[in-house]
Amino acid sequence: KMKFSPFLNGSAVSSSNISRKSIKEKNWPALLILVIIVLTIGGNILVIMAVSLEKKLQNATNYFLMSLAVADMLVGILVMPVSLVTILYDYAWPLPKQLCPIWISLDVLFSTASIMHLCAISLDRYVAIRNPIEHSRFNSRTKAIMKIAAVWTISMGISLPIPVIGLQDDSRVFVNGSCVLNDENFVLIGSFVAFFIPLMIMVVAYCLTIQVLQKQASLFLYGEPLKPRRSSISCLRKDPNVENFSMLQNHEAASHLNSPVNKEGVLFRKGTMQSINNERRASKVLGIVFFLFLVMWCPFFITNIMSVLCQEACDQAVLRELLDVFVWVGYICSGVNPLVYTLFNKTYRRAFSNYIRCHYESSKRASQLHSQCPNISTAFYGKDLNLNSYRHELNSMELDEMEAALEMHAGIPDISVNSCSGEKTSSV
Repeated sequence: KMKFSPFLNGSAVSSSNISRKSIKEKNWPALLILVIIVLTIGGNILVIMAVSLEKKLQNATNYFLMSLAVADMLVGILVMPVSLVTILYDYAWPLPKQLCPIWISLDVLFSTASIMHLCAISLDRYVAIRNPIEHSRFNSRTKAIMKIAAVWTISMGISLPIPVIGLQDDSRVFVNGSCVLNDENFVLIGSFVAFFIPLMIMVVAYCLTIQVLQKQASLFLYGEPLKPRRSSISCLRKDPNVENFSMLQNHEAASHLNSPVNKEGVLFRKGTMQSINNERRASKVLGIVFFLFLVMWCPFFITNIMSVLCQEACDQAVLRELLDVFVWVGYICSGVNPLVYTLFNKTYRRAFSNYIRCHYESSKRASQLHSQCPNISTAFYGKDLNLNSYRHELNSMELDEMEAALEMHAGIPDISVNSCSGEKTSSV
């Protein structure tokens, strides 16, 4: 929370001067905030558990979402409770002075990590859809962890200067007894580096992703049909008839629709369109997460910038009240994401329900079944298939389309052979 507050209420009160009336007036707001804190912590713990235990959720995008949940959970554990205490003490700092710059640093760290995670997700998905071959070659769990580590490293680099300058000069983190960042240069630079620049990158990448998906759908519907090719791990026989398959077959060719080759072609065509639709739905779900983050944090950062650039012309009392409200709107964003996943993804919803009831057997069985029954996949369209991203989706035919939206990571359809049963299965 990079809040520049030269205009905060100068009558900082000590703990001994708080009246009973003042405390009673804050009881209900404090209780509401306490509920928000509990829901934020609990909801993000469920997200972490879901990605850790559910095999179908273990892909690069969901690893980023799990790391984002860690940042949001730490906001609920380390930042929001202290902010609640300062509200009860009329924004005076009741804790040891040495903890003030550390608390501000943690606030900046987790807020920055949130926007950096969303920025990384948008870039990763754009690369996956725009260049699936290159992405599948270099995309793995290890690479995803390296990207996540880079996100946290950048966030730490932005937040670490705060305790350094705060411990050296407490006037840069204290204003009239209130623990706030009081450094104009850091507020301006930090706000742009930690929020506005990543936000622009995120929005541009998301718009480009939607544009590529729309282009793929248009080419598929109105352009030359995609031609499947056998990959090095294909279990299906290559037949020239498959490459010449068209959705607009004439009446004479209709008698051959029951042949295995034509069935494969039909499944490829359906799978390709389904894959594009799944990616578009997944992008919509992530778009909701991006939009909520934008709506909930933009007001704070815009007001924060105005408090520095508009000290004389603006009404300082109004800005003070707005900042006090907007910072909590931003905090609430940390508890909203689990709700979005619950509403729009069946796998998350089922996992959350099981964990709340302390039922873990379904996840364990799914894990054991997966380890006992590997799948061999066939890549189409001349593109290498990322097995790590797709192998958990091959037996998910019973899932609804919205669940498949987050599971289809790179947007490449495939037909698989179940090594236990020998039956062909479509992963889309």
